[in-house]
Amino acid sequence: MELLQNDLLLRAARGEKTERVPVWMMRQAGRILAEYRAVRDKAGSFIKLATNPELAAEVTLQPVDLLGVDAAIIFSDILVVPEAMGLPYEMEEKRGPVFPKIVKSMEDIAQLRVAEPEADLGYVLDAIRIVKKELNGRVPLIGFAGAPFTIFCYMTEGKGSKTFSVAKKALYADPEFSHQLLQKITDSTISYLKAQIAAGANLVQIFDSWAGILSPVQYREYSLPYIKQICDAITEAPVTVFAKGAFFARREIGELNCEVVGLDWNMDIEESRKLIPNKTLQGNLDPCVLYSSFGQIKAEVRKMLEAFGTQRYIANLGHGVYPDTDPDKVRCFIDAVKSY
Repeated sequence: MELLQNDLLLRAARGEKTERVPVWMMRQAGRILAEYRAVRDKAGSFIKLATNPELAAEVTLQPVDLLGVDAAIIFSDILVVPEAMGLPYEMEEKRGPVFPKIVKSMEDIAQLRVAEPEADLGYVLDAIRIVKKELNGRVPLIGFAGAPFTIFCYMTEGKGSKTFSVAKKALYADPEFSHQLLQKITDSTISYLKAQIAAGANLVQIFDSWAGILSPVQYREYSLPYIKQICDAITEAPVTVFAKGAFFARREIGELNCEVVGLDWNMDIEESRKLIPNKTLQGNLDPCVLYSSFGQIKAEVRKMLEAFGTQRYIANLGHGVYPDTDPDKVRCFIDAVKSY
């Protein structure tokens, strides 16, 4: 076991007693910080930053030094997995990720490979190793990957979407194709997360960002079984499952072989505790609260902490922090949690 100066997050994840509530934020390494923007400008683009281990490590460490969070999360992107499987993407300013080629047929699936982490994603693993050295045990490091269904959405649709109707059409029109692609993504994700842990990640989070576009019936067929495979396979470190919008699946997510369940801001805290009684919960302040006054941020944080309680709980936002948020408001959120 690695000796950490601050292991609050890991103790909370494992359900052990903590002196105070640990806090970190999704997208904490990003555009909210001028220091991040400076490094990104130096890199030349998002993808060049994410694939440069030294620079990715530098921006991973910034929130620990500048915001005082209780964990670092490796700076990367969920779409490195399809790229490692043979489906490259581009990041377009204002449009987001775009895949020049999409997966449409069984032949397309056959051409994809199961990612080999050291060969295909070595730059992420190198960044993790650099971060671990630089952190020197100050706080834990979180690794992550997208949930198979969320990755499937991008690989079949080719870009972001409000409805992902192309991806959903595939589920209805060609279940066999859908399951085959989801399985290949799952196999790649398991080996990738295991490699992140071997490189030094203390905890890993699965982001099912597009969970909420599925009906409960479809979620049970096309998302949960694949997340379950990942949770069952990862025995080396605690696992957090964050399924945005899947309020209808909280009980089933709570029954997965994971330690932590992340909640978005639409999920009622009291109800979630009843549905998920035996896990640590993470979340779930609305990121828009950070646009309000310092006094209101403190009041909303207090309300949230009183509802969750101080044990088996990791404070976070209910989604990633928005890029135009004032860093002082972010510090106010973090300090309000720490001083509770």
